[in-house]
Amino acid sequence: MLGIITPSVSDGQKPENDWRTRGKKLFFLYRYFIYFVVLPIAVLSAYYYVIASDQYETTADFVVRKSDVSGAQSNTGQILGFSLGGSSVSSEAYMVNDYLLSGEAVQRLSLQHGLVDRFTRPSIDLFSRLWEESPPPERLLKYYRKHVSFHVDSETGITQMSVHAFSPDDAYEIGNALLRMGEEQINQLNIRTYRDQVAHARSEAELAEAALKSAERALTNYRRTNNDIDPAGSGRAQQSMVSNLTAGLTTARARLKAMAGLISTSSPQYQAMVSQVRALEAQVAGQSGRIAGNDSSIASSLGGFESLQVQREAAARRYAAAAAVYDAARSEAVRKKTYLIRIVDANRAVKPLYPERAKIVGTALLTLVFAYAIGWLLVQGVREHEI
Repeated sequence: MLGIITPSVSDGQKPENDWRTRGKKLFFLYRYFIYFVVLPIAVLSAYYYVIASDQYETTADFVVRKSDVSGAQSNTGQILGFSLGGSSVSSEAYMVNDYLLSGEAVQRLSLQHGLVDRFTRPSIDLFSRLWEESPPPERLLKYYRKHVSFHVDSETGITQMSVHAFSPDDAYEIGNALLRMGEEQINQLNIRTYRDQVAHARSEAELAEAALKSAERALTNYRRTNNDIDPAGSGRAQQSMVSNLTAGLTTARARLKAMAGLISTSSPQYQAMVSQVRALEAQVAGQSGRIAGNDSSIASSLGGFESLQVQREAAARRYAAAAAVYDAARSEAVRKKTYLIRIVDANRAVKPLYPERAKIVGTALLTLVFAYAIGWLLVQGVREHEI
């Protein structure tokens, strides 16, 4: 019956058009899924698994700290001799990171380490490489920031640097260059900070030293002009001499008075005593005049000397205070010196870790399937309402 009513088809003559028809029906039935899910995933997979160039990652850990940071020390800080405790991150760490991601850092890397040449090699796929051999600074900076990143741990203050390149040597050399540039930037920051903090104190100390030297020169010149090293000592010696002469004069007058009642005033002895008294009176008058007689007297000389000596003592006190402030400023600047400490040095990659092909394709697949499912539900809901 089967052969009569319905023509039978031998095994060797099974129509291929049945499979074609079934394939067309399946394609028509799932055409939107194929268009919106299968084809994009196929293109994405072809790019990442066939075309995309391997990328190698170099990482390094470092910390930026001042030598006087207080707080509980972590194990790493105890090993390094610096405090890493606390939840705050020093502003210098962010300053270093910003500098290493700046246009100036890119320019230095381009001039000193051939940054552009490392990213324009023909072996790099078209979509990953830097297209221009002399790109504008803005475009080069944008491309550079896609391959270099910094992450700061807010608890420990440790910064992790990550560098992606298309060969292990390129990533390693760029990472090492960035670490050296960070250390140089910290050194420059220390120099500027030291100069700013110490400059004013050093200026005051230099002015005080100059004033002290000027006062000493004035005092020396005064001594030379008056031919007297110590006018105060000379005044005391002169006063002692006048006191001795006055005492001798008093004694001589007493003897003269006693002789007047015993012998004649015209006697040689009496006249000799009179001459002695007059000589002592002349000496007392002369030596007293040297003490406070005129502008060249010891009193006038001592006045100018004491004035200069007071100025010198004031200049010496000022210099001592300024020198103490200068030393304190220097100690404070040294105490607040900033260091960049390498905790984990830059490593040379062995195998490529990027692009993360399975992760990217898997994430895209899940996203497209989810979006397709939502769209299919919306379309079905609209059709049901139309019916």
